[in-house]
Amino acid sequence: MLMGSQVFASKILIPMDAETQGNHLKAYGIVYYSLENQLSVNWLLNYRGGAFLISDSDKLRRECQIRGVDFEVISDNMSASILEEISSPSKNMESVVLEKAPKIAVYSPTGNKPWDDAVTMALSYAEIPYQTIYDTEVLNDALVLYDWLHLHHEDFTGQYGKFYRAFRTTPWYIEEKREAERLAQELGYSKVSEEKLAVAVKIRDYVIGGGFMFAMCSATDSFDIALAAEGVDIAEAMFDGDPSEPGYQAKIDFNKTLAFTNFELERSPMIYEFSSIDMTEKRQIQKENDYFSLMDYSAKWDVVPTMLTQNHTRLVKGFMGQTTSYDPDTIKPGVLIMGESKLNGEARYIHGIKGKGFFTFYGGHDPEDYQHRVGDPKTELQLHPNSPGYRLILNNVLFPAAKKKEQKT
Repeated sequence: MLMGSQVFASKILIPMDAETQGNHLKAYGIVYYSLENQLSVNWLLNYRGGAFLISDSDKLRRECQIRGVDFEVISDNMSASILEEISSPSKNMESVVLEKAPKIAVYSPTGNKPWDDAVTMALSYAEIPYQTIYDTEVLNDALVLYDWLHLHHEDFTGQYGKFYRAFRTTPWYIEEKREAERLAQELGYSKVSEEKLAVAVKIRDYVIGGGFMFAMCSATDSFDIALAAEGVDIAEAMFDGDPSEPGYQAKIDFNKTLAFTNFELERSPMIYEFSSIDMTEKRQIQKENDYFSLMDYSAKWDVVPTMLTQNHTRLVKGFMGQTTSYDPDTIKPGVLIMGESKLNGEARYIHGIKGKGFFTFYGGHDPEDYQHRVGDPKTELQLHPNSPGYRLILNNVLFPAAKKKEQKT
């Protein structure tokens, strides 16, 4: 017989290990639901795969049952015992209080297919609400309304994803280019590259001011390239109507980027690549051997990367994208490599601090679609409810909810 929490004090434990959780991805939605309903939530880092401890309620139990999330009802005494174990200096564990349901924005163009982006699929499957915004909203300072921002697979350099060679005659490419030019002019810019730079600068300033930004695939390196090329024309005539300026590589300012440095831009418009940051063409690995490992951190001292790497396995299946992975030689000192393939000498999952805010870059397009191509069918997440690759995305979604410790001055 289930009894309400008003009758007896108890907690709900949402286990996140491989053995006892049947739907890891939906569990994140339960945590978000709990925060929306002002229930107390503790994220138990490195305890049973990054479990969640939530104050009990009949509504929460029903919600777990409806969504197919496994949970355990434990007494207050058991809860106190778990927290005592976690607090032991000999245990690489930590309990982090989650305070509020973060307001989430997804930067994505109108009419974009929501199933073509891993983050929107993860949010929808986990039943976590989000708002879609794009250039007009960003340039009108709407980012201040949100705690967390995801960048869809955008090209911030104004080169239309470097799709020119393969898709320049296709109706969708022609229409996307026309729409981007129309929007840029409507917003007061003569070139798409100038308008996209203005958007990138607004997003950078959002991070500096304390925002949390998460990006995947080409939105990661193209964002930094756009910032580094501020005031420099790196686009050829088929993209912006005039040739690039001579010697533009030497004019790139790496001091303006978030994550990357000392990269060489890909000059040819016929090559589907932005720069030497990405390792897609340099990879020498078979699909069946393509995995990356998550780093281990001290949960009590390195709380942030420990949160972002919570999982039920330290080994995650690799997956490709326009930007699959990052050359470690192009990553700035101080940026954490949280996931790497030593076999391939590449970084897959990185995190850094800029000003008062944070950014996380995740290489690849879709953690459950190895080599995603334009027009491929959508991924059905109900077939992958325990996906470690998708868990990394949802760790980032909850990250802004965590109570921040006071910095010692």
